[in-house]
Amino acid sequence: MWRSCQWLFYARPPQTPWLCLTPPVGGPSLSLLGTARTYTPPTERKRFYQNVSISQGEGGFEINLDNRKLKTPQAKLFTVPSEALAIAVATEWDSQQDTIKSYTMHLTTLCNTVLDNPSQRNKDQLIRAAVKFLETDTVCYRVEEPAGLVELQKNEWDPMIEWAEKRYNVEIGSSTSIMGPNIPARTKDTFTSHLASYNMWALQGIEYVITQLKSLILSMGLIDRHIPVEKAVQLSRLEEEYQIQRWGNVEWAHDYDLYELRARTAAGTLFAHLCSESSTVKHKLLQD
Repeated sequence: MWRSCQWLFYARPPQTPWLCLTPPVGGPSLSLLGTARTYTPPTERKRFYQNVSISQGEGGFEINLDNRKLKTPQAKLFTVPSEALAIAVATEWDSQQDTIKSYTMHLTTLCNTVLDNPSQRNKDQLIRAAVKFLETDTVCYRVEEPAGLVELQKNEWDPMIEWAEKRYNVEIGSSTSIMGPNIPARTKDTFTSHLASYNMWALQGIEYVITQLKSLILSMGLIDRHIPVEKAVQLSRLEEEYQIQRWGNVEWAHDYDLYELRARTAAGTLFAHLCSESSTVKHKLLQD
């Protein structure tokens, strides 16, 4: 029964294949479930535990499902560095009802990604991937028409660029060219140095948020608590929302995309914050 935990998803950028571990006869194997824009019925498993708690071990804080220790898809002990993060992950498991919906457990997914590191990326590679988004940052690419969208981008995105330039003392700018803006090397170096101040766990959360919003600028606005999740998501979907206002909404599809993006972005931001905080919270069990 415990092996049923091993199908958990790893964190993944949007519009890339979803990989999960499924437990067929003979052990878990990789299955390709589709892309973020293609609907595939999500995998669910029957809830096999009653109680969820946390405990402190030699390597950090652990999650207990009844008397069993939670494991990663690669069968490593699921251990996190922060008690607050452990409680948040335990809450995800405790909130599952009759079936375990892994696609709702974004914090667990992010922890699995850090612990198993399926892409084998180190800290420098994570930082380079994050900074590279500046070259194609959502808020830096502008249209030349229609006039309504041009004005909307200026009014909504310019303040974010101005905030980032002032906050980090850099030059960013915007462009209508297909090649995008010419980001100075000094700007990239500044963001590289800033991201290097975060630990590997927090970086994983930050990079996850960046891939959701397709914007380093919006993501840093979130991490720095300059804007809330709802605003960051709205700004990342500005052109899409403009088109919806003109041509109408696909009743379930657009709403689903919006709420999913908010959930993933909020989880990544919370993950980064919980992994950056050094203070501990009072030990607590989730059950009465």
